[in-house]
Amino acid sequence: MTSSIFESIKHTNEHDQEYWSARELYKILEYTEYGKFIPTIEKAKIACKNSGQTIEDHFAEVSDMVSIGSDAKKKLKPSQKILDHMGAEELAANLFRATQTEAKIEREGIQGQTKANKAHFDVGKKIRSTIVEIGGTMPENLPSIESVTKVENRIKKEKLSNVDNPNIGSGKEKKKGEVEGEV
Repeated sequence: MTSSIFESIKHTNEHDQEYWSARELYKILEYTEYGKFIPTIEKAKIACKNSGQTIEDHFAEVSDMVSIGSDAKKKLKPSQKILDHMGAEELAANLFRATQTEAKIEREGIQGQTKANKAHFDVGKKIRSTIVEIGGTMPENLPSIESVTKVENRIKKEKLSNVDNPNIGSGKEKKKGEVEGEV
């Protein structure tokens, strides 16, 4: 029996539930770009809701390969959030892109998901072009930073260790082998 192309890209989660990745589906459905497939996904979500189904039961947000402009990708595990792995330069570039896209949509009266997606793509392309022009580093080539979660956990551990020695940071820390009250 020959397997269909859809069977060849089918995934199964830890609960033996089948699912398909939109980033794989758009290619076999012959969309030229993932961004052009997004309106189709949104229509499918509407159809899902209109049929009385819960959207979250059928569409999951997954970020195993996150597009960060043009064809650039940043590899992340599904449990990781992209914003937790961006440094200040990358966050600022993304905030600038988002605010400028919003301003363009409002200024030009752009309506509809497809046109808004195109505006988003065009603004992102121009920003990437500017980064190249000024000799900057493309976001996907910026060094990875320690995730926010890891930093938070490290700070919590430091605070817990400070509970064991409340004098830490006061200049009254005990030195190894020192006994309280020694002169």
